[in-house]
Amino acid sequence: MKDKGNIKIEEMSKAELEKFIEDQVAKATKLRFDISSKQIKNHREYRNIKKDIARAITVVKSKQE
Repeated sequence: MKDKGNIKIEEMSKAELEKFIEDQVAKATKLRFDISSKQIKNHREYRNIKKDIARAITVVKSKQE
C-alpha cells in the first residue's frame, strides 16, 4: 500500500484514517480548482490523491466489519 510518511494506510487507526481522508478531499478540491483555472498542469497528482482516498475508504470499511 501507499506510504504516508512512515505510516502505511492499513496501519493507521480509524480516527487517523478519517482525518487523512478529510485532508485529502480538501487537497483534491483545491487541486481541481487550480487545474481548471490552469494554475497547475500536473493532472497526475489529482489522480493519485483520488486513489489514496479510495484506498483509505476501503481500509475504513474493512475495519468496520
